Amino acid sequence: MKKIFLLTAVLALSYLTMFGQGAKNIKINEVLTNNTTNVVDEYGNHQAWIELANTSYTTYNVRGMFIATDTAVLNKNLLAPDRIKMMCPIPSNEPRTQLSARAHLLLFLNSSPNKGALHLSAQAKASEPIWIGLYDGNGVDLIDSVSVPALNANTSYAREKDGADQWITAPYDAVTPNTSNYVTISESKVSQIKNKDPHGFGITLLSMGIVFTCLALLCIFFTIFGKIMHRQQKDKANAEKQERKLRHAMMEEDERAFPKVVEKKHFDDDNDVCIAVIAMAMKEYLDNIHDEESGIITIRSKHSNWTRA
Repeated sequence: MKKIFLLTAVLALSYLTMFGQGAKNIKINEVLTNNTTNVVDEYGNHQAWIELANTSYTTYNVRGMFIATDTAVLNKNLLAPDRIKMMCPIPSNEPRTQLSARAHLLLFLNSSPNKGALHLSAQAKASEPIWIGLYDGNGVDLIDSVSVPALNANTSYAREKDGADQWITAPYDAVTPNTSNYVTISESKVSQIKNKDPHGFGITLLSMGIVFTCLALLCIFFTIFGKIMHRQQKDKANAEKQERKLRHAMMEEDERAFPKVVEKKHFDDDNDVCIAVIAMAMKEYLDNIHDEESGIITIRSKHSNWTRA
């Protein structure tokens, strides 16, 4: 008996866990608060609307869940019955609340449940921002919420795609009630940058970061290059110094090994110089006769037949 009870408790707990996980897959997917030419309800009226999306691949019924537009429900001190009184329930007698995998459900706001199962009395002013919350059937667990800015006519506030975390303002031609979200952006990159960074702080910081990064890399490069060149010059100077020392040592070794040869060589060189000087002096003496000297007349006697007579 105890085993059967334990098994039943485990199965019930598993079911509740799966049920809770299924609720988490229901997302507020798109909101349109200023409806003038968009979706028309069955009475021909243009009402504000919200779209729920089942982001899982299993079926889930959203009946009994609650839609809230009053931020007072966020008070954690509220008891569940008091919070439920401030919210609008999704009707349980509507087959369209059974959401199959990746399905959507459109709910009208600013209306009355008397007009239909998908009409809620939750208020959404067209010209003002609004907060919308989706609560589980227990009135305690907040499944999803979104803060919607003031929207222009027939533009919606939607996720970039079903279940995505990023929200954008979709133009009138990209509003997708009851279908998967898609947004086409035709603005230029410059316009996108202006929209995302209107004051230019981001692009300024990015530009300065790039410049300082390049300067730092250049400083590192030239520092390393300078050290390499200094090292090469130092190695070259050391090599030349070692070469000079080696030559000097070899010359000293030669002088120690052959001192007489060196001295004799110097003596022979001196003798050759002296002989050459003497030879040049003798040649000068023999060649420079008085007839070639300036201011000196040399008379030589010459014999003839007349002198004999």
